[in-house]
Amino acid sequence: MMKILGSVFWRIWYNILLGLPIILMSPLLLLFTSREKWYPYTYKLGRIWATIIIYGMGFSPEITRLQKMEQKSYMLIANHTSMVDIMLMFYVVKNPFVFVGKHELAKIPIFGFFYKRTCILVDRSDSKSRREVFNHAQRRLSQGLSICIFPEGGISDETSIILDSFKDGAFRLAIEHQIPIVPMVFYDNKKRFPAVFFEGSPGRMRVKILQFIETKGKDLHEKRNLKNEARQLILAELEKNA
Repeated sequence: MMKILGSVFWRIWYNILLGLPIILMSPLLLLFTSREKWYPYTYKLGRIWATIIIYGMGFSPEITRLQKMEQKSYMLIANHTSMVDIMLMFYVVKNPFVFVGKHELAKIPIFGFFYKRTCILVDRSDSKSRREVFNHAQRRLSQGLSICIFPEGGISDETSIILDSFKDGAFRLAIEHQIPIVPMVFYDNKKRFPAVFFEGSPGRMRVKILQFIETKGKDLHEKRNLKNEARQLILAELEKNA
């Protein structure tokens, strides 16, 4: 019984940490999200918000970098098993980036309001929405920002799946804009904060930034090979540490 009550309190505490910093920072967020050119300031606030949640929940990030990022645009990808993947990505990456994410997340109270003002939203059931993603991404990349996509497309309901199949969007964008792909592995997020309400616990969150995958000189005919290469790199790491 105590374990159940503890899990309920912990999840409530997560929602408090999710919303309260946004409320406190809302005047600055409203200001900085009113102009696209001010997005780097919004991003800094996002990193503060993410850090509060990560440490407030008792998580301890451990980051291994096989290659360091320069001040240029990248395509950031990682396995996706938990809502805290978003916060961990903010925490790990100092270069300002924009998420491409599901439009459903815009419905989350407080968080959703600023989410839709800062992210590129996609409705995967709408072909027009999918096409518009590329236009929005092109504009953001031209501003010197990076793009982050979780190529699995969402968190799988099947908890036994180590890594779901990858969708094409991230790899198409990376090839079209000739930007490096940065594969990352989030080893512990499913264990630390899964979708199952009464599971999860504080503890370490290991992240590994793998060697970048270059796209210079590649064309869209190589999209599938690029996608398979990225997925295999992440899957091998997850299986090695299962």
